[in-house]
Amino acid sequence: MKPRVFGWLVASLLCADGALAQTYVVGVEQQAFQPHYWQDEQGEYRGFAREVLDLFARDAGIELRYQAFPVSQLTQQLLDGNVDFKYPDSPRWAIGAKQGAGVAYSQPVVSYVDGVLVAPAKLGQGVEHLQRLALVEGWTPGDYQERIAAGKTQLVRAADLKQMLRLAMRDEAQGAYYNVVVATYYLDNIRTRPGALVFDPSLPHSRGSFHLSSVRQAQLLKRFDQFLQAKASEIAALKERHGVETGLNSEYLGMEQWKVDFLKRQKEKRGENK
Repeated sequence: MKPRVFGWLVASLLCADGALAQTYVVGVEQQAFQPHYWQDEQGEYRGFAREVLDLFARDAGIELRYQAFPVSQLTQQLLDGNVDFKYPDSPRWAIGAKQGAGVAYSQPVVSYVDGVLVAPAKLGQGVEHLQRLALVEGWTPGDYQERIAAGKTQLVRAADLKQMLRLAMRDEAQGAYYNVVVATYYLDNIRTRPGALVFDPSLPHSRGSFHLSSVRQAQLLKRFDQFLQAKASEIAALKERHGVETGLNSEYLGMEQWKVDFLKRQKEKRGENK
Protein backbone atom coordinates (compact mmCIF):
# COMPACT_ATOMS: atom_id res chain seq x y z
CA MET A 1 0.00 0.00 0.00
CA LYS A 2 1.47 3.35 -0.99
CA PRO A 3 1.62 6.15 1.62
CA ARG A 4 -1.02 8.81 1.11
CA VAL A 5 0.05 11.88 -0.87
CA PHE A 6 -1.18 15.17 0.55
CA GLY A 7 -2.76 18.07 -1.33
CA TRP A 8 -1.14 20.29 -3.89
CA LEU A 9 0.31 23.49 -2.60
CA VAL A 10 -1.24 25.93 -5.08
CA ALA A 11 -4.18 25.76 -7.44
CA SER A 12 -2.23 26.98 -10.46
CA LEU A 13 0.66 24.93 -11.80
CA LEU A 14 2.00 27.75 -13.93
CA CYS A 15 4.90 30.07 -13.15
CA ALA A 16 4.79 33.72 -14.16
CA ASP A 17 6.40 32.89 -17.53
CA GLY A 18 3.79 30.25 -18.29
CA ALA A 19 6.10 27.29 -17.64
CA LEU A 20 5.05 24.44 -15.38
CA ALA A 21 6.26 24.94 -11.80
CA GLN A 22 8.85 22.42 -10.68
CA THR A 23 7.36 19.96 -8.19
CA TYR A 24 9.24 18.50 -5.23
CA VAL A 25 8.15 15.90 -2.69
CA VAL A 26 8.66 16.53 1.02
CA GLY A 27 8.69 13.41 3.18
CA VAL A 28 6.96 14.12 6.48
CA GLU A 29 6.18 12.16 9.62
CA GLN A 30 2.95 10.20 9.84
CA GLN A 31 2.13 11.24 13.36
CA ALA A 32 0.36 13.94 15.36
CA PHE A 33 3.03 16.28 16.68
CA GLN A 34 0.98 19.36 17.41
CA PRO A 35 1.50 22.27 17.18
CA HIS A 36 4.44 21.54 14.83
CA TYR A 37 2.58 19.28 12.39
CA TRP A 38 -0.18 16.69 12.06
CA GLN A 39 -2.61 15.21 9.53
CA ASP A 40 -6.24 16.29 9.73
CA GLU A 41 -9.28 14.02 9.24
CA GLN A 42 -8.97 14.35 5.47
CA GLY A 43 -5.30 13.37 5.60
CA GLU A 44 -4.01 16.88 4.87
CA TYR A 45 -0.66 17.89 6.34
CA ARG A 46 -1.22 20.79 8.76
CA GLY A 47 0.54 22.96 11.31
CA PHE A 48 3.48 25.30 11.63
CA ALA A 49 5.72 23.19 9.38
CA ARG A 50 3.19 23.18 6.53
CA GLU A 51 2.74 26.94 6.68
CA VAL A 52 6.49 27.65 6.63
CA LEU A 53 7.11 25.27 3.73
CA ASP A 54 4.13 26.59 1.79
CA LEU A 55 5.42 30.13 2.29
CA PHE A 56 8.81 29.07 0.92
CA ALA A 57 7.23 27.40 -2.10
CA ARG A 58 5.28 30.55 -2.98
CA ASP A 59 8.39 32.65 -2.54
CA ALA A 60 10.53 30.32 -4.69
CA GLY A 61 7.91 29.74 -7.40
CA ILE A 62 7.97 25.98 -6.92
CA GLU A 63 5.40 23.39 -5.90
CA LEU A 64 5.66 21.14 -2.88
CA ARG A 65 3.59 18.08 -2.14
CA TYR A 66 3.73 16.25 1.15
CA GLN A 67 4.02 12.49 1.51
CA ALA A 68 3.68 10.96 4.96
CA PHE A 69 5.58 7.90 6.19
CA PRO A 70 5.91 6.18 9.57
CA VAL A 71 8.69 7.88 11.51
CA SER A 72 10.80 4.71 11.43
CA GLN A 73 10.74 4.64 7.60
CA LEU A 74 11.17 8.31 6.73
CA THR A 75 14.98 8.53 6.79
CA GLN A 76 15.31 5.53 4.50
CA GLN A 77 12.83 7.08 2.07
CA LEU A 78 15.14 10.09 1.84
CA LEU A 79 18.26 7.96 1.40
CA ASP A 80 16.56 5.83 -1.27
CA GLY A 81 15.65 8.94 -3.25
CA ASN A 82 11.90 8.44 -2.93
CA VAL A 83 11.47 11.98 -1.60
CA ASP A 84 13.33 15.19 -2.38
CA PHE A 85 13.28 16.55 1.16
CA LYS A 86 12.72 15.33 4.70
CA TYR A 87 11.15 17.35 7.49
CA PRO A 88 11.92 17.45 10.29
CA ASP A 89 15.52 16.31 10.33
CA SER A 90 18.72 16.97 12.23
CA PRO A 91 22.42 16.22 11.76
CA ARG A 92 22.20 14.52 15.16
CA TRP A 93 19.64 11.92 14.06
CA ALA A 94 20.35 8.51 12.45
CA ILE A 95 24.04 9.32 12.08
CA GLY A 96 25.04 5.74 11.24
CA ALA A 97 22.38 5.26 8.57
CA LYS A 98 23.25 8.57 6.90
CA GLN A 99 27.01 8.10 6.90
CA GLY A 100 28.42 8.68 3.43
CA ALA A 101 24.99 9.47 1.95
CA GLY A 102 25.68 13.16 1.40
CA VAL A 103 22.70 14.45 3.35
CA ALA A 104 22.59 18.26 3.37
CA TYR A 105 20.73 20.33 5.94
CA SER A 106 19.15 23.74 6.01
CA GLN A 107 19.74 26.28 8.72
CA PRO A 108 17.54 25.70 11.81
CA VAL A 109 13.83 26.21 11.20
CA VAL A 110 12.58 25.97 14.78
CA SER A 111 14.11 25.14 18.17
CA TYR A 112 12.93 22.45 20.58
CA VAL A 113 13.55 21.01 24.03
CA ASP A 114 13.20 17.33 24.87
CA GLY A 115 12.89 16.71 28.58
CA VAL A 116 11.02 15.05 31.42
CA LEU A 117 7.54 16.01 32.55
CA VAL A 118 6.60 15.08 36.11
CA ALA A 119 3.64 15.43 38.43
CA PRO A 120 3.75 18.88 40.10
CA ALA A 121 4.37 17.27 43.50
CA LYS A 122 7.54 15.64 42.13
CA LEU A 123 8.97 18.83 40.65
CA GLY A 124 12.59 19.41 41.66
CA GLN A 125 13.10 16.08 43.42
CA GLY A 126 16.18 15.32 41.34
CA VAL A 127 17.28 12.60 38.97
CA GLU A 128 17.77 10.00 41.71
CA HIS A 129 13.99 9.83 42.15
CA LEU A 130 13.55 9.04 38.46
CA GLN A 131 13.53 5.26 38.76
CA ARG A 132 10.98 4.60 35.99
CA LEU A 133 10.88 6.80 32.88
CA ALA A 134 7.98 6.59 30.42
CA LEU A 135 8.96 6.83 26.76
CA VAL A 136 7.19 6.59 23.40
CA GLU A 137 8.46 3.65 21.35
CA GLY A 138 11.19 4.81 18.99
CA TRP A 139 12.44 7.65 21.19
CA THR A 140 15.94 7.58 22.71
CA PRO A 141 16.58 9.59 25.90
CA GLY A 142 20.25 10.33 25.29
CA ASP A 143 20.62 12.27 28.53
CA TYR A 144 19.72 9.16 30.53
CA GLN A 145 21.72 6.45 28.75
CA GLU A 146 24.30 6.10 31.54
CA ARG A 147 21.63 5.78 34.21
CA ILE A 148 19.73 3.25 32.08
CA ALA A 149 22.87 1.20 31.45
CA ALA A 150 23.65 1.24 35.17
CA GLY A 151 20.16 0.06 36.06
CA LYS A 152 19.34 3.27 37.93
CA THR A 153 16.49 4.22 35.59
CA GLN A 154 14.17 1.72 33.96
CA LEU A 155 12.40 2.59 30.71
CA VAL A 156 8.64 2.02 30.48
CA ARG A 157 7.72 1.92 26.78
CA ALA A 158 4.46 3.35 25.47
CA ALA A 159 2.80 3.02 22.08
CA ASP A 160 2.03 6.72 21.78
CA LEU A 161 2.01 10.08 23.53
CA LYS A 162 -1.38 9.49 25.17
CA GLN A 163 -0.29 6.22 26.76
CA MET A 164 3.06 7.65 27.85
CA LEU A 165 1.50 10.61 29.65
CA ARG A 166 -1.06 8.34 31.29
CA LEU A 167 1.76 6.23 32.76
CA ALA A 168 3.22 9.29 34.43
CA MET A 169 -0.13 10.67 35.58
CA ARG A 170 -0.99 7.30 37.17
CA ASP A 171 2.42 7.20 38.87
CA GLU A 172 3.40 4.04 36.98
CA ALA A 173 6.49 6.06 36.04
CA GLN A 174 8.08 9.01 37.83
CA GLY A 175 8.32 11.01 34.62
CA ALA A 176 7.66 11.09 30.87
CA TYR A 177 10.35 12.04 28.32
CA TYR A 178 9.19 13.90 25.20
CA ASN A 179 9.23 17.15 23.29
CA VAL A 180 8.12 19.55 26.00
CA VAL A 181 6.05 21.91 23.83
CA VAL A 182 4.23 19.01 22.14
CA ALA A 183 3.51 17.18 25.40
CA THR A 184 2.29 20.37 27.06
CA TYR A 185 0.10 21.23 24.06
CA TYR A 186 -1.47 17.77 24.24
CA LEU A 187 -2.23 18.11 27.96
CA ASP A 188 -3.60 21.64 27.60
CA ASN A 189 -5.62 21.33 24.39
CA ILE A 190 -6.36 17.68 23.61
CA ARG A 191 -6.33 15.81 26.90
CA THR A 192 -7.66 18.96 28.65
CA ARG A 193 -5.58 18.25 31.73
CA PRO A 194 -3.49 21.44 31.92
CA GLY A 195 -0.85 21.27 34.63
CA ALA A 196 -1.30 17.53 35.24
CA LEU A 197 2.38 17.14 34.32
CA VAL A 198 4.99 19.89 34.13
CA PHE A 199 8.48 20.12 32.68
CA ASP A 200 11.23 19.75 35.29
CA PRO A 201 14.15 21.92 34.13
CA SER A 202 16.35 20.56 36.94
CA LEU A 203 16.43 17.14 35.24
CA PRO A 204 18.72 16.42 32.26
CA HIS A 205 17.20 17.66 29.01
CA SER A 206 18.28 18.33 25.41
CA ARG A 207 17.99 21.36 23.17
CA GLY A 208 18.08 21.15 19.40
CA SER A 209 16.59 22.38 16.14
CA PHE A 210 14.47 20.99 13.33
CA HIS A 211 15.98 21.31 9.84
CA LEU A 212 14.91 20.59 6.27
CA SER A 213 17.21 17.99 4.69
CA SER A 214 17.90 16.64 1.21
CA VAL A 215 20.29 14.38 -0.67
CA ARG A 216 19.57 15.64 -4.19
CA GLN A 217 18.51 19.27 -3.72
CA ALA A 218 21.41 20.97 -1.95
CA GLN A 219 21.10 24.09 -4.11
CA LEU A 220 17.43 24.47 -3.26
CA LEU A 221 18.32 24.12 0.42
CA LYS A 222 20.61 27.14 0.04
CA ARG A 223 17.65 29.00 -1.41
CA PHE A 224 15.60 27.89 1.58
CA ASP A 225 18.28 29.31 3.89
CA GLN A 226 18.03 32.65 2.10
CA PHE A 227 14.27 32.49 2.53
CA LEU A 228 14.61 31.84 6.29
CA GLN A 229 16.72 34.96 6.60
CA ALA A 230 14.63 37.18 4.32
CA LYS A 231 11.30 36.14 5.85
CA ALA A 232 12.50 35.98 9.47
CA SER A 233 9.79 38.32 10.77
CA GLU A 234 6.99 36.39 9.04
CA ILE A 235 8.34 33.07 10.32
CA ALA A 236 8.61 34.52 13.82
CA ALA A 237 4.94 35.49 13.61
CA LEU A 238 4.06 31.92 12.59
CA LYS A 239 6.06 30.56 15.53
CA GLU A 240 4.20 32.81 17.93
CA ARG A 241 0.78 31.99 16.47
CA HIS A 242 1.39 28.25 16.68
CA GLY A 243 3.30 28.42 19.97
CA VAL A 244 6.08 26.13 18.74
CA GLU A 245 8.79 27.91 20.75
CA THR A 246 6.70 29.09 23.67
CA GLY A 247 8.87 29.50 26.75
CA LEU A 248 11.89 27.68 25.35
CA ASN A 249 14.27 30.19 26.89
CA SER A 250 12.47 30.32 30.19
CA GLU A 251 13.04 28.29 33.34
CA TYR A 252 9.27 27.92 33.43
CA LEU A 253 9.02 26.09 30.13
CA GLY A 254 5.90 23.95 29.95
CA MET A 255 4.12 25.52 32.94
CA GLU A 256 0.76 27.25 32.97
CA GLN A 257 0.89 31.03 33.39
CA TRP A 258 -0.75 31.02 36.83
CA LYS A 259 1.93 28.67 38.09
CA VAL A 260 4.66 30.82 36.54
CA ASP A 261 3.26 33.88 38.34
CA PHE A 262 3.09 31.93 41.62
CA LEU A 263 6.69 30.73 41.38
CA LYS A 264 7.92 34.22 40.51
CA ARG A 265 6.16 35.61 43.59
CA GLN A 266 7.77 32.92 45.72
CA LYS A 267 11.21 33.81 44.39
CA GLU A 268 10.59 37.49 45.09
CA LYS A 269 9.64 36.68 48.70
CA ARG A 270 12.91 34.79 49.06
CA GLY A 271 14.79 37.69 47.53
CA GLU A 272 16.05 35.63 44.58
CA ASN A 273 15.19 38.30 42.02
CA LYS A 274 17.20 41.04 43.72
